[in-house]
Amino acid sequence: MLNGKTLLITGGTGSFGKACTKILLERYDLAKLIIFSRDEQKQYEMAQQFPMKSSPIRYFIGDVRDKERLQRAFRGVDYVIHAAAMKHVPASEYNPTEAIKTNVHGAQNIVNVASDVGVQRVVALSTDKAVSPVNLYGATKLCSDKLFVAANAFTANDACRYSVVRYGNVMGSRGSVIPFFIRQRAKGVLPITDPRMTRFWITLEAGVEQVLWALQNMKGGEIVVPKLPSMRITDLAEAVAPGCKTEVVGIRPGEKLHEAMIAKADARNTVDMGKYYLILPDTGFVELECNHDCGTPVPEEFEYNSRDNDWWLGVDEMREVLRYQGWDI
Repeated sequence: MLNGKTLLITGGTGSFGKACTKILLERYDLAKLIIFSRDEQKQYEMAQQFPMKSSPIRYFIGDVRDKERLQRAFRGVDYVIHAAAMKHVPASEYNPTEAIKTNVHGAQNIVNVASDVGVQRVVALSTDKAVSPVNLYGATKLCSDKLFVAANAFTANDACRYSVVRYGNVMGSRGSVIPFFIRQRAKGVLPITDPRMTRFWITLEAGVEQVLWALQNMKGGEIVVPKLPSMRITDLAEAVAPGCKTEVVGIRPGEKLHEAMIAKADARNTVDMGKYYLILPDTGFVELECNHDCGTPVPEEFEYNSRDNDWWLGVDEMREVLRYQGWDI
């Protein structure tokens, strides 16, 4: 469905954007692939890996906060992947208005401009931190999710449809604990926030596959949640730096011991599709062609969290995955 189409990635110079660009250029014959981001240096560096010459890729400087710039960038675009975000928890706590401008107002701009100029499909990236949020970053992403789901109501007569993909920690992405642990292991001591902590883990490639699945299968209004393995932070430390001592430094403000991707309150609207869960909208004003018949309803009181997950990554498995991705483990 992507052959001959024009696709735009907001925040396209980030870890996800680069991985997605690589896969898109290898698999599809796109008419144009637009990388939309606000940092010209990162675009310059990305252009060394993905040059414009003899390629459908184009680089477009802009900020999702700037609606007028989005109107220019979205003209003629068929599909949008919205990956731009302010995502670091401490920075968002210290600069709350900046996080709101990017993650909430930016999402609102994406919704409105996509509808105005005739974009066909928008897939927005979310996070497990949007489920029962305890920090501002999670709260802004929850608000963003709500905006994209509700957008299917007021654009019901338009061609544009909006969906959300939600997943956990991305191995080796910017801000990931993995490169931090690798740097720290030379000192022989790894700081651990809390030895009980667990997290969901996903590779960049799996994240891209999830987005492409959503683009192809979306009806509008779904939140797509992958089935992922959990891992204990202590096992991760052992996988990255075997034999290193660990120092418990305490959980940081805005952090949870365990993350969830589906809350109990969403169980009544969630169906199991096999590889993914779909959280269907319960707003009453967003009607989906895809209903419970397209999957198996999950049990009442179902909650998908990293503590009670039945799929776990062990030390050796994590080490194997990291080596496959090129990390010096």
